[in-house]
Amino acid sequence: MRIATTVFLTDRTVTPVRLARHLEERGFAGLYLPEHTHIPVARNTAAPMGGDLPEMYGRTLDPFVALAQAAAVTERLRLGTGITLVAQHDPIVLAKQVATLDHLSGGRLTLGVGYGWNVEEAADHGVDWHTRRELVRDRMALMRTLWAPEPAAYVGQYSSVQASQAHPKPVQPPRELGPGQPLHGPRTLLGGAAGPKLFGAVADHADGWLPIGGGGLTESLPVLRQVWEAAGRDPKTLHIVPYAVRPNPGKLAHYRDLGIEEVVLQLPSTDEPEILRTLDTYAQYL
Repeated sequence: MRIATTVFLTDRTVTPVRLARHLEERGFAGLYLPEHTHIPVARNTAAPMGGDLPEMYGRTLDPFVALAQAAAVTERLRLGTGITLVAQHDPIVLAKQVATLDHLSGGRLTLGVGYGWNVEEAADHGVDWHTRRELVRDRMALMRTLWAPEPAAYVGQYSSVQASQAHPKPVQPPRELGPGQPLHGPRTLLGGAAGPKLFGAVADHADGWLPIGGGGLTESLPVLRQVWEAAGRDPKTLHIVPYAVRPNPGKLAHYRDLGIEEVVLQLPSTDEPEILRTLDTYAQYL
């Protein structure tokens, strides 16, 4: 099982360069970074973990800038977003950022995609909360059009692009959504809670699922696999990557029994000495 990590990197934590070097030196498989553009102070949306929202949410570094630094000082460390708030981006610009990072890192990028939880943050980006899932699907389709090898136009419900030259292309080769339906771009995982809407989206336009916290997989994985196969997807190609996991030996052994090949462990959003102590603790799982 590959052991990757995630952390809220901020202007007060260890730097991306230092952390990436520590991870690669110790043999960790990857680094995933979350995204928040801003956190409105006047907020009615409850924090996802309950209680007060930790300060790190409003101080989070831009994941693509931070991951570019990590890519520049490593050779094997995989890079990921956990997650990119696609609805809050111009999809043409985001497609360029994603393809550039995948290109410069030699194909090491995993694009974690999510719908978000902060209504006020999304609203400042002009996102209608009730249609955000459809918006994300539309923008992902536009991005895949730009990642395709030949120029093609895309006209969707929310966005469109003319047939265009758009380089660089992602390094990772296309996968098959179905007969004659290539899936272009880096490995893409959808984050979110188990349910028919999410599982339908995973089977429709992603490589797999990024279950936050990693709980309840015994019950949910058979359901997702059924949806996946019903959509005509190859069961051997489904990626399940439990994310932001607080590890213990029993939990990771259970993931192995479920056939999971990668898990992302949560690191504290703190300074370098505390990060190193946590990595030393997590080394038992490598």
